[in-house]
Amino acid sequence: MINLLTKKNKIKKELKSTVKIFGETISVKVIYQKIKNPELDLVGNIIYVYLPVKYKKNGEVAILNLAIEKMYDEIARIEIEKVMEETRIMLKGLAPENYEIKKIGDKLAKTLQNKTIIINPEIIKYDKKVLRYVILHEFCHLKYKTHSKGFFNMMEKYMNDYENYDCILNVA
Repeated sequence: MINLLTKKNKIKKELKSTVKIFGETISVKVIYQKIKNPELDLVGNIIYVYLPVKYKKNGEVAILNLAIEKMYDEIARIEIEKVMEETRIMLKGLAPENYEIKKIGDKLAKTLQNKTIIINPEIIKYDKKVLRYVILHEFCHLKYKTHSKGFFNMMEKYMNDYENYDCILNVA
């Protein structure tokens, strides 16, 4: 939706949209300014995306999507690192050889045979409890390759309500 705003006899085009961050709907407002590079600013429940005026006519959707994607990547990096460390401590040192944050189709995470955990940055669209669940789930795969009785016992030991989140993770 495009709104025309009048402020001090100036007209600005503002594109509005929404995104999900940790289960919350956050408004996105795009504002065109005389700047060189796109900028993001989170104020309350609104993300202001400042775009150079040159993007008004073409590429605004692509630039907006790229800015939002970079924002997701940065938030994911910070939050995933924190939860990975919390989970490692909770599991008394059990940890992957490595972890990566990258898009992996429709899955939120997966564990590779070389004990690398891959987490989709899209996970930050979900509640933080889902992030904790997904990371614990993948840590349990470090010990149990399949969804065996031992796997589910470990899940329940560290997250007794894990079944509430089971349907969210797309497991193969």
